[in-house]
Parts: sequence; C-alpha cells; structure tokens
Amino acid sequence: MKKIVLLFATGSIIFTSCSLFKKSQTAENGKQEKTQVSAPDGFTATPSGLKYKITNKGTGTIKPNAGDKVEVHYTGKFLNDTVFDSSYKRGKPLPFYIGKGMVIKGWDEGIAMLNEGDKATFIIPPEIGYGARQMGSIPPNSTLVFDVELIKITPKIKPAAFDTKGKDTVTTASGLKYIIVQEGTGRVPFQGAQVTVHYTGFFKDGNVFDSSVERGNPFTFSVGKGQVIKGWDEACQTLKTGTKARLLIPWNLAYGERGMGQVIPPKSDLIFDIEIIEYK
Repeated sequence: MKKIVLLFATGSIIFTSCSLFKKSQTAENGKQEKTQVSAPDGFTATPSGLKYKITNKGTGTIKPNAGDKVEVHYTGKFLNDTVFDSSYKRGKPLPFYIGKGMVIKGWDEGIAMLNEGDKATFIIPPEIGYGARQMGSIPPNSTLVFDVELIKITPKIKPAAFDTKGKDTVTTASGLKYIIVQEGTGRVPFQGAQVTVHYTGFFKDGNVFDSSVERGNPFTFSVGKGQVIKGWDEACQTLKTGTKARLLIPWNLAYGERGMGQVIPPKSDLIFDIEIIEYK
C-alpha cells in the first residue's frame, strides 16, 4: 500500500538465499542484447532463451500454476561449473510463489514446466536472470546453470469473497467506505500498534490482485505509520480486533495517480476483504 501491500514483496516469506530473489536488470541504455549460448544435447530451448533438460522424472502428475507455493532444492553454477549458491548446503529447500516475480524470470518459467518430484537442469541467460549488473558474486551478463528439484507443490487457496448482502455501508469523511460483515469483540488498534490481518484485494470487476489468504500467511504492519495505503491505516484505526469487513477504497486513498507497477493501474479504486486478527 503506500509502501507495502502490494504485499507480494514485503508481506510474504522471508527468504534467505543471497541471490535468487533479485529480478533481472537491464543494461544502462535500457536494452540488453540477447545472449547466445548453444544448447547441449538433450536440452530444449524456449522462446525466452531458457534451455532446460529433465534429468530425472518424479512421481508427481501435476505442474504448479501461478500463485501456487513451491519448494525447490537447487545448486547454482557458472558455465565453468563453479558453484555460487546451493540450498542443499543450507539443508533446506527454497519456498516461493510461482508467477509472482519473487524469483528471476528463468526460474518462474522453468519451475512451472516441472511436475512435483522432477529434477532438471536450467541454462539461464542474463536476459531472464540477473541482467547487466553485478549481483553479489554473480558478474554482470552472466549465463547461469541451475540443477533443480521440485520438492513440493502447495496449490493456492482461492479466497471466497465476503457476503455483504443486507449489510450497511459506512462512509467516512475521507471517502473511505466499509461494510462490517462480522464485528469483533476486541479493542480498536491504536496508532503504532503492530496489527496482524488477513486480506484479499480485488479490483471492481472482481479480479483478485493480491491475497494473504492464498499464501496462508497473514500480514503484520505498524498501523498509522504510513507503511500501508491511507485507506488501510484509517480502517485499521476504526475497526475492532476480530472484525471482518469489506473496504471500498477510492484511488486517492490507495495507490493514487501512479498506481503500483504493472499490477495496479493509475487511479484504481480498490476493494479489500480484511480480517483484523490481532494487535500488540
């Protein structure tokens, strides 16, 4: 919201890998020439430049869809076989959500082609990797090799919209509107309190753009500190803890004239179904 939600970046898993969670960068002139690396025998090339090979078929029968949580073991190498990162060494697979921009583009594309249990090797050019800038120990314009194993797929939970039929709509002086679906019995959070909420964000056409419910991971922030959009800060200092409500937030209390990246267009009125779980 003002600085957060879009919680895709700040409200989900805390990642520990030093390298995977940086998006591809473009060259200083805004464009980057395609890197040509010939595909070894047995590899398949995609239009993006990704080259992949299934090295061991798992027993799974489903592939992950956008929004699904996956857990992946991997070893990252340069073309000379020097290892720069490995989840195996940490003893813990890497969790992330497919298609949410949480990993480099080559990973989002490649992992989505695997069944649960599959092992594969990806050759990822910089255009869908880390691009033209230095990223930790990875030099600019590096073509990278990843040996990956898709350990687990957890399908996303499809959030159900709150039923607001017959409920009153309250309009505040700022233009925020809210509908209490189920009123809580707790106190109203005070400014500066750490508030934990579950939420689903919709456009006016009903399409979901973000949801902590899908991730199965509620979001915590400091209320009244500008960490979220204005409509959220106001609502969370109005509603009692335990309340479930629908927020109808005009664009000037949301992401304003600029919108948010490629996800929320400029001047978008937004709808949030929100549950205030607790505050401290």
